[in-house]
Amino acid sequence: MATWAAVATLALWAPQAQAQQVWKCEVDGQVRFSDKPCPGTGQPLAERKLQANVVEALKPEVVHAAMGRPPLAPADGAGGPPANVCPSEGEIRNMETRASSNSLGAPERQFMQDEARRALQCRAGQGRYTEADWAVSREAQAAQSQLSERARQEARARAEARHSAAHAVEGDRIAQRRLEEEKTQRRNQELQQRGQNPASAPRP
Repeated sequence: MATWAAVATLALWAPQAQAQQVWKCEVDGQVRFSDKPCPGTGQPLAERKLQANVVEALKPEVVHAAMGRPPLAPADGAGGPPANVCPSEGEIRNMETRASSNSLGAPERQFMQDEARRALQCRAGQGRYTEADWAVSREAQAAQSQLSERARQEARARAEARHSAAHAVEGDRIAQRRLEEEKTQRRNQELQQRGQNPASAPRP
């Protein structure tokens, strides 16, 4: 009811505003508008100049503001988040092919499998990726063939940082996996200190 009342009030006010004489006055060097003749320098405004203000007053966003309501949401494509940028289907197939290559070690193959899965998630509308995110991912994928293990690990960490920022669920999955890896490393170190073979020791 309040919405229609506000619109009705503005609608009733509109023809009165068109018929009422408005003066443009100059007071102390400042321009002001009045419904009475100016005490100093001023001039009456033609009715046609008032019509734009009336139309402006009846806009939905103005009505909302007059009623003390929050601003209207922008129309689709206007001020919203950027579109999700994802790898093409052909690029994903190349990821999957590399993920099955015997020339890569186990961590590197796992990373390629994860990148292919993340790309498919992106194409399914999950996450909020940019072209820059996937550029980092491509650099990391290429780095998995480098001789330096440290370089491979650092490249994977950079790509995973991008995924964590772009997709909260994937970020949780990455964090959980790192915790499990750290737990496994600590366990293996403890077994080695005891002189046991980590591969033959029973899992807790």
